[in-house]
Amino acid sequence: MSVLYIDNNFKTGLQSALEKEFIREYILDKGFLLEDLETMSEEQAKYLMVGACRFASLKLAEMEARAKFRQKMHDIYQRRG
Repeated sequence: MSVLYIDNNFKTGLQSALEKEFIREYILDKGFLLEDLETMSEEQAKYLMVGACRFASLKLAEMEARAKFRQKMHDIYQRRG
C-alpha cells in the first residue's frame, strides 16, 4: 500500500485534512510513519490502516458531537439573554 495511493484517495476539505492527520497520529502512536506502510506486508498495512481509520472516524465524530453540544448551549443561552 503506497502513500501516494492513500494521498490520492483522500477527498479535499477540512474534514478530510483532519481525518488524514488523525490517521497519521494513530500510525505514529503505533511507532510507524505513514510512509512505512509501503514496506509492510499487505496484511500488516491493512490491519494498521483499519485501526487508524476507526480512530479517525471516532475522533471526527467526537469533534462533531462537541460542536453540536456547544451550538445547542449557545442557542439556549441566546434565548435566555
